[in-house]
Amino acid sequence: MKSVVGRLGKLFFGSATRIALALWTAAVLVVATLTLAQDPPQRPHVTIEGGGTVAVPAQTVPLSVFLSPEAKAYVAQHLKDMQDPAVLQQDAGVPRFLKGYLARDYALFAVEKKDEKIAGVHVYDYTPKSGVSARNKDRVLINLHSGAFRGCWPGCAELESIPVSALGKVQVISVDYREGPDNTFPAASEDVAAVYQALLKTHRPNDIGIYGCSAGGMQTAMSVAWFQEHSLPRPGAIGIFCAGAGGVDGDALYTAMPVGEARLTQPITPGAKSPQGYFSGTDPKDPLVSPINSPEVLAKFPPTLIITGTRDFELSSAVYAHEQLVQLGVDAELHVWEGLFHGFFYNADIPESKDAFNVMIRFFDRHLGGRA
Repeated sequence: MKSVVGRLGKLFFGSATRIALALWTAAVLVVATLTLAQDPPQRPHVTIEGGGTVAVPAQTVPLSVFLSPEAKAYVAQHLKDMQDPAVLQQDAGVPRFLKGYLARDYALFAVEKKDEKIAGVHVYDYTPKSGVSARNKDRVLINLHSGAFRGCWPGCAELESIPVSALGKVQVISVDYREGPDNTFPAASEDVAAVYQALLKTHRPNDIGIYGCSAGGMQTAMSVAWFQEHSLPRPGAIGIFCAGAGGVDGDALYTAMPVGEARLTQPITPGAKSPQGYFSGTDPKDPLVSPINSPEVLAKFPPTLIITGTRDFELSSAVYAHEQLVQLGVDAELHVWEGLFHGFFYNADIPESKDAFNVMIRFFDRHLGGRA
């Protein structure tokens, strides 16, 4: 009797389960059919125009998930600052939005600063208060500051020099080279060459490194071309940061600029496209203005470190410069920081900036001091 009841129970409940499953499957099919029958939601289309030009509709871009929490807050504040004309103004050569970062540098890094002239050119000479390391006793770095060839001395110079000197335990000389609009090319190249030649009296060329950000990165490349033109030995290594080896162009002007600087822009090329300012009247194809245009000049570059970010409007120029240098056999490194903008390492507190400074210091340590 029990076995009969058990078999009936299994039959009943098994049948009920199969019926429920069939009903659930049917319901799903009905919903799927109705959904497919409806028109899909319309989304803005990416339009491809003649010659491959792409028209991209407006879209919302979040901060990169790969950023540290500190960097996320930093990028968000930077984007707000870039749309505030008041904080973009400079007070005695220091942009207002950079003042807090400069104050932090002085709190974080113990350096001695001498205000002096070398070969008649005004410079700041930085050394760590703890002393230059034994490895760097014969080495010196030349910094060429940012500022679009029209300012940011001493603000950008300090932000680029103080951390490197303190963390790298090395002497850094930042050059107050002549800028526009009161001066035009090749004033800056002449000033850098004058300082470089003076340092060659006490240092081997392989013990001298040159680096800079943005305009200073461009000027670093231009200085190497200038040295070649005037038969000066090449330095031991250079750093082209937040820049390429010529004008600013490429995809990043359209993709990185809006999400990095909160504004749109047009290509920035020295010479014909820049009728005013420092490059007034220059030829954009002149390798002394844009070394990127001369394979012969680029092939003679020393070991080169290039640093940029995925939200840096100079990203394309930096990537292209690296491509050309590698193709020509130059020892070149490219380091790209995800989610970060032009000159991001001016804030020394975020982990990503600490990483960038370590890359700079290790690069120059590896490449300076070799055989002449």
